[in-house]
Amino acid sequence: MKNYKEVEHSLITKYRKDIWRKFMKAVRDYELVSENDHIAVCISGGKDSVILAKCLEELARHGKTNFKLSYIVMNPGYKEETLKVIKENLESLGIDYKIFDSDIFEVANKLDKDHPCYMCARMRRGFLYKTAKDLGCNKIALGHHFDDVIETILLSMFYGGEFKTMLPKLHSTNFPGMELIRPLYLVREESIKKFWEYNEYTFINCACKFTENKNIENNSKRLEIKKLLETLREKSDVIDNNIFKSTEKVNLETLLSYQDKGEKISFLDRY
Repeated sequence: MKNYKEVEHSLITKYRKDIWRKFMKAVRDYELVSENDHIAVCISGGKDSVILAKCLEELARHGKTNFKLSYIVMNPGYKEETLKVIKENLESLGIDYKIFDSDIFEVANKLDKDHPCYMCARMRRGFLYKTAKDLGCNKIALGHHFDDVIETILLSMFYGGEFKTMLPKLHSTNFPGMELIRPLYLVREESIKKFWEYNEYTFINCACKFTENKNIENNSKRLEIKKLLETLREKSDVIDNNIFKSTEKVNLETLLSYQDKGEKISFLDRY
C-alpha cells in the first residue's frame, strides 16, 4: 500500500480529471457544501466511502469554504478480521475515524431471516442519522457514485414500475435540519477501482454474514442491471450518459402522468 501522502498526490494529479474534477463539479453544481457545515462522512470500509473521505478531506484542507468533518464508521456486527482490514486501511490513509458499534446484522436477521437486507439498510440509515445528529452534524455524506445513479434509474423502471433517480442531495424527513449529500455523484465506479488499484489498496465488499452464507449477490437485481449495462456498452459508448441525461430532460408534455408533491397529475388534466 502507498502511504497517504502518495494517495493524496495521485488524487489531484493522475486522477485529477477522472475523480477530483468530477467530485468538485458535483459539489459546485449541486451546492453540496456550504460555509460552516458539519458533515458526517459515513465510511462503510468499502472503496467508495473511503475515497469520498479523502476527497472531502482534501476539499476541507485546501478549499475556500470552511466546514468541519466527522468520520463515522458504523460497525453493524462485522467479524473481527473485517474490522481489522477497515482499521488498517483508514489508519494507513491518515483518516481520523471513530467506530460506532451496533447489533444491526443480528437484529435484521431475526426480524426477517429470508430477506434481511431491506431491514438492515433501513436500520443502518437510521443509526447513521442519529449518530450524526448526536455529533452536531447538519449533513451526512454517502459514497454513491455515477454508476449507482444510472443503475437506480433502471431498477426503478424494470422492477419498481416508476421513473425516478437518486438525487445528489435531499432533506431528511425523520431528522429535521439534516441533509444527505452524494459528492461522488458524477464519478465513475471504474475510476474509483483504478485509483485504489494504482495505490495498492484492497477494501471489503458487503461483509454481512447473511450474504456470505446465502450467496445473495448472485441473485441481486442490481448485479443483473450491471451486467445489462455492460452488454449495452458494447454496442454504444453513450448509453450511461444518455440514461443520466434523461433525468435532466424529462418532457412532461409526453407523459401519461407524473407526481408532484404526492399528487398525481394526468395528461388529461391539461388535454
